[in-house]
Amino acid sequence: MAVALPSMIVSSGFLPTGSLLESLVHISNEVCSMEKLPILQVRNISTMIRRIKLLSSLFEEIQDINRPLPPSSILCLTELFSVIRRVKFLIQGCKDGSSLWGLMQTEYISNQFHVLVKELGSALDILPLSLLNISADIREQVELLHKQAKRVELIIDLRDLQRREELLQLMASNNEKSSKKKGFLDFAKVEEIFNGIGLRTPQDYDEEISRLEAEVEKQAGTGGLIVVSNINNLISFVSYCKSLIFRDHEPDQNTKEEPKKLSSTSTKNHDTSSSSQSVNVPDEFRCPISLDLMRDPVIVASGHTYDRNSIAQWINSGHHTCPKSGQRLIHMALIPNYALKSLMEQWCQENDIPLEEATASLLSGLERSDSKRGQVADTAAVDHISAVKAAADAVKMTAEFLVGKLATGSPEIQRQAAYELRLLAKTSMDNRRIIAEAGAIPFLVTLLSSQDPRIQENAVTALLNLSIFNNNKVLIMAAGAIDSVIGVLESGGTMEARENAAAAIFSLSMIDDCKVAIGARPRAIPALVGLLREGTPAGKKDAATAIFNLAVYNANKLAVVVAGAVPLLVELLMDDKAAITDDALAVLALLLGCSEGLEEIRKSKILVPILIDLLRFGSAKGKENSITLLLGLCKDGGEEVARRLLINPRSIPCLQSLAADGSLKARRKADALLRLLNRCCLHSHNQLVGL
Repeated sequence: MAVALPSMIVSSGFLPTGSLLESLVHISNEVCSMEKLPILQVRNISTMIRRIKLLSSLFEEIQDINRPLPPSSILCLTELFSVIRRVKFLIQGCKDGSSLWGLMQTEYISNQFHVLVKELGSALDILPLSLLNISADIREQVELLHKQAKRVELIIDLRDLQRREELLQLMASNNEKSSKKKGFLDFAKVEEIFNGIGLRTPQDYDEEISRLEAEVEKQAGTGGLIVVSNINNLISFVSYCKSLIFRDHEPDQNTKEEPKKLSSTSTKNHDTSSSSQSVNVPDEFRCPISLDLMRDPVIVASGHTYDRNSIAQWINSGHHTCPKSGQRLIHMALIPNYALKSLMEQWCQENDIPLEEATASLLSGLERSDSKRGQVADTAAVDHISAVKAAADAVKMTAEFLVGKLATGSPEIQRQAAYELRLLAKTSMDNRRIIAEAGAIPFLVTLLSSQDPRIQENAVTALLNLSIFNNNKVLIMAAGAIDSVIGVLESGGTMEARENAAAAIFSLSMIDDCKVAIGARPRAIPALVGLLREGTPAGKKDAATAIFNLAVYNANKLAVVVAGAVPLLVELLMDDKAAITDDALAVLALLLGCSEGLEEIRKSKILVPILIDLLRFGSAKGKENSITLLLGLCKDGGEEVARRLLINPRSIPCLQSLAADGSLKARRKADALLRLLNRCCLHSHNQLVGL
C-alpha cells in the first residue's frame, strides 16, 4: 500500500501532505522516546534512534512550511514512513523479546538494522532537498545522514558474540553424552553471562522463560521443528540454572500453570523410583501429563515437552491436540529434547536417582512385536535409539526388524513400520545408510502404490529422508522409484505426500544423471507445475525448488516452459501468501537460457513493474535475479522493455543504487543494464535528430 499511494496522489495532481507528515512526526517521536532500551544491540539501537531524531527535525520543519511538495518528496516521505515503522517494530521486538534468543540471533538482528539503514539511504536518494524550503542546518544534517547511510557497515557487538560462544560451549559441555567426559556446569560463569544480558533476579529468569515460551508458540505455528527444539533447549537450560543459582530462594508456587490431565484412558505412571519422590524434583523435569520425573523428554509440534511414554499413550488413544495448550498438533513427530535430558541426567547423578533404569526398560521393548502393545513399545524404542545415537548394531537390528514388517506385515503393521523408518531416517546419515543396507528401499518403493494414503505418505517421506544420503540417491533411482514418486506427486492421497514427493524429486535431482533421468519422464515436470498451482505455500516452494534443479539441465528448460510454468511463476511473484518470490525469480532467470523461455517471459505485461519493485524491496538474491531478468529482456530485440524501464521514474534510481551498493553480481549487471539503457536513449535521440 505504501508503494501504491504516491502514484495515486501524483496522478490525481493532489498532494495531501498533512496527514503523512503528521504520521511521520508521530512515529518518529515514538521511536525517539523509547525508554529502557535492551542491553543487546545497544549500538545499533542508539545509532538508529539518533538517525530518526535527525529525520524528525526534518519532518517538523517541512510540516511548518505548510506548502505543496514535489511528487518525488511525497514518494520519499512515504518510503521513510514505512522504514521508520519497521524500525519501531524491530526495536520493540528487541525490548520485549527474549534476551537469550536475541543473543543467539545476534548476526540476524544486526543485519536487520543494517538493511533498514540502507533502505533509509535509498529513500533519501529521491528527496529533492534543493526544492524544499528548509534551513541550511537541517539540509546539511540530512545530506550527511544520506552519505552515512549509503556507506554504512554492518555493526555486530563483539561482546555479544563472545557471550554467546561462551554460553554455547557451556551448554555443549553439559550435553556431552559420555559419562567419562560429561562436564558439570560452571554456574558462576553461567551467572556472569546471564547478568551481562540483564538476568539478575529469580523474577528476571521467570520473565525470560515466559518470553522464550512465547517465542516457541510463535515458531511452532510455522512448523519450525529445529528452531522450536533449540528454544526449548534454552528454556530447559534457564530453568535448571535458575533452580541451582537461586536454590536458597523460596519458589513461587503461584507462578506455575497447573497442567491438564489425560482422560480416564490414561493412567499415572507409578514406576518413578522412591528416591525421586523423596527429592524435590524441579517442575521443568516433571511431565505435564503424569507429573512424574520424565525419563525420555520429547518435544511435540506445539513446542511443549512431555515424557515419551505419556505423550505416546495420549496420541495413540486418538488425541491430536497438545494436552497442555489444547492446540491442534500439525504433525505427530516426537523430537528428543537433548538439552533437558542432559540436565536431568546431571540432576539425577547429583541426587542419586537411577535414570538409566528407564532407558533399559525402553530398549527391552524391541523384543515385543506381535501384540498392539508390543508395537507401541517398538515405536518408542526405535525412536529412542535413533534419538540418543545408540550403537550402530542396535540401529541395524531395528532397521532389519522394521524392513521385515514392511515385507510381511498387514497393512496396519506396514503403515506403522514405514512411519518408524521415516522417523529413524530423519535423524542421522548413519541411520540412512544402515536402513538402506537393511534393504528398505525396494519395499518402500512398492508401498508408494498403496491405496492407504498414510502408508503412501510414510513411504514417500521415508524415501525423501533416505535420499539425503547421496549414495542412497543412486539406490532409489535403481529401484525404479521415480515413476512411482511422480505418481504420488500427481495424485497422492494427501497433500503432504504430494509435497514430499516434490521434495524427493528435488533431493534426487541434486545428481546430474538424475536430472536427465527425471526430466526424460514426460509426466515429471507437468506434475511439479501442477503442485506449483495447487499446493500449500510449503508445497509450492518444494515444487519451485525441484523445477529449478531440473531446469539447470538445459534440455529440461523447454519442458518447463511447455508445461505452462512461466505465467504461473509471474503470478506467484505477486502472491505474498505463497512467500516463494526468490524461488520463482530464480526459475524465471534460468528460463531466459532458452529462446522459448525468453519469448514466453516477454509476453508478460505485468512482469517489468514487479521487477522494478523487487529491485527496491527484494532480498539480495531477489535483486540479483530481477536485474538478470531485466537485462535479458532488454537484450537482443528488447527495445520495448528498455523503453518501459526508461519511462518508469523508479527504475534508474534503483539501478544506480544497486550499481553502487549491491552485491558483486548485482553491481556488474546493474552497470551493464544502465549502459544498455544509455545506448537506447542515444539511439532514440539520434533518430529524433535525423527526423
